[in-house]
Amino acid sequence: MLEFLTKLFGRDSGSKNVAKERLRLVLVHDRTSISPHILEALKADMIQVISNYMLIDETNLEVSLDSSGNTVALVANIPVKGMKRASGA
Repeated sequence: MLEFLTKLFGRDSGSKNVAKERLRLVLVHDRTSISPHILEALKADMIQVISNYMLIDETNLEVSLDSSGNTVALVANIPVKGMKRASGA
């Protein structure tokens, strides 16, 4: 309910979330030696490939790198709206 009211009255914290995401990318870069530019390129490539097969919600898509010790994991949260129909099969 609060989320609905926030969106209704325009008090969405979009710029706050963008700044938070940029800071997170900088921290990941420091820990993993992967530039934010490469992570964004990877995200764009994933969107392009997955969109060939599924209808996805790009606005709520999240791609991140999590590091634990000496390992790094690529974590993707990709909301799927539906499947695309195969053409010509």
